[in-house]
Amino acid sequence: MHDCLLPTASLTQISAERDRGKIIVNLGDRSVTLGRDPNCEIAIDINIYSEVSRRHAEIRPIFAKQNFAGWEICDLDSANGTFINTIRLYSCYPLKHGDRIKLSHDGPEFIFELEAYPIKAVATNFNLRPRSQITRMTLTKLLPIFSTGNNLWQQVYLLPGIATVGFVVMMFAFLGQPQLFNLTISVYISLAAYYFIYQLCGKSKPWWVILGAALFTAVILRSPILQVFLWFFYKVLPGTLPLGQGSFFGVLIAMFFGAGLMEELLKSLPIFGLWLMGLRLGKKWRSHVGISEPLDGILIGAASAIGFTLTETLGLYVPSIVQSVASQAGGTEIAELTGLQLLIPRVLGSVAGHMAYSGYFGYFIGLSILKPSLRWQILTIGYFSAALLHALWNTSALVSFWLLAVVGCLSYAFLVAAIIKAHSFSSRY
Repeated sequence: MHDCLLPTASLTQISAERDRGKIIVNLGDRSVTLGRDPNCEIAIDINIYSEVSRRHAEIRPIFAKQNFAGWEICDLDSANGTFINTIRLYSCYPLKHGDRIKLSHDGPEFIFELEAYPIKAVATNFNLRPRSQITRMTLTKLLPIFSTGNNLWQQVYLLPGIATVGFVVMMFAFLGQPQLFNLTISVYISLAAYYFIYQLCGKSKPWWVILGAALFTAVILRSPILQVFLWFFYKVLPGTLPLGQGSFFGVLIAMFFGAGLMEELLKSLPIFGLWLMGLRLGKKWRSHVGISEPLDGILIGAASAIGFTLTETLGLYVPSIVQSVASQAGGTEIAELTGLQLLIPRVLGSVAGHMAYSGYFGYFIGLSILKPSLRWQILTIGYFSAALLHALWNTSALVSFWLLAVVGCLSYAFLVAAIIKAHSFSSRY
């Protein structure tokens, strides 16, 4: 096929004792894929290395002008990364003798070994890659948008940029109209925070399902159903705050029942609704639209939190503080500015607040679908732990802003840890 003889190279696995094991594969002129998928040339045992993606990385031969130039390893957008000599790989890397390859932080480790060249082998610098050259100018080079249109729409940064321009124009249009301006900026911040979580999850979900979950929760908060929740958690359960200042633990208990358990159950209703709806759908549609794994629960839980945060902030907290400041200061300008100052941190903080709790509980709901024999135990642990994080956040706000920051960071860490773990269960990875 090519005008040279290939040198001999092999990939050897390193055991837990850091000793060389047996040779896994001898490399040739064909690509070798590493991953959990049984169809990979080097199939990794999921029971031992759950953090390895289904198609994690690929070793490919390099040819320059029909001459063999070595091998390179490319990360295939793995969830937990490919590491070359302890450094994470984000694209491709030309392999050299002795390079150590590790799939994820705690995954299997291999060593790349290059044997002596055959007599007819071509001596090539393994660190160099052929450089492309422009031989002539064309219209597509001068106007690249005409030749990159399809790839352009697939880039993760294009739509957020277009959306930002649209929201900026809307904010200019709503100057002097506080309610519309506040609605525009709060929706933009919420979408930016959600998009961050969406990219962390790495699983696509139809926009109308995400929007539907947010709207469903917003409608519940405006419906008589909320009164049923308030009656049960505040009258039947001890969700009412103690009179006076109250002790830290007294406030924590009230917040656990009145805010944590009540609000996390309310925000989880879209997740359970999609779960039940998915039972009537086929496996493909259930994964695409319904709830079939932890990543689905995280995405829908975070979307539900958007509806809750916007309704609570714009419908309760901002109007209350605007009315209070206006009655004390006697002017609307200072009151509206104070309302905007409250709105921004409340909505932006939802990534470590309502989105974190709801996404975390959503992880357990999705996990219970994968482990039906332990469903009630999983749901109980997830529900109570999410409610406890929520209660700690609310209680900390009454004690110290420093404690509030610690609890917020802790909640966000719990969410990210759930996303990372959910990748190992996902059929996508």
